[in-house]
Amino acid sequence: MRILLNIIWLIFGGLWLALGYFLAGIICCILIITIPFGIASFRIGVYALWPFGKTVVERPTSGIASLIGNVIWLIVAGIWLAIGHVVSAIAMAITIIGIPLAIANLKMIPISLMPLGKEIVDVDAAPTSSTSFPA
Repeated sequence: MRILLNIIWLIFGGLWLALGYFLAGIICCILIITIPFGIASFRIGVYALWPFGKTVVERPTSGIASLIGNVIWLIVAGIWLAIGHVVSAIAMAITIIGIPLAIANLKMIPISLMPLGKEIVDVDAAPTSSTSFPA
């Protein structure tokens, strides 16, 4: 099912979304100081190509530099990317077949807002949080 959803996603918006992230990554890599933003943009672009079966997890080694970078990213690009994802999700949710695509689009909002200090992994390889309740 994931492969079918990824193919539909790729045809109906994922390719254009990924190309936008790749273009932003190339532009960010022009200056040395913005290379971390470019790398983050490339990671999100790959995620935008094939989102089903992937998830975003916090990188445990991220520190204050990621926080500062995320604040800068949020002000410069994150808000606009999130608005784009919301508008795109609304357009996709008009049809029944587009609802899973809209959900995937909304799932990308957190990483488009604050991409530094996060990692995109397979759903099967993602760490699960096990909560034990007292008896």
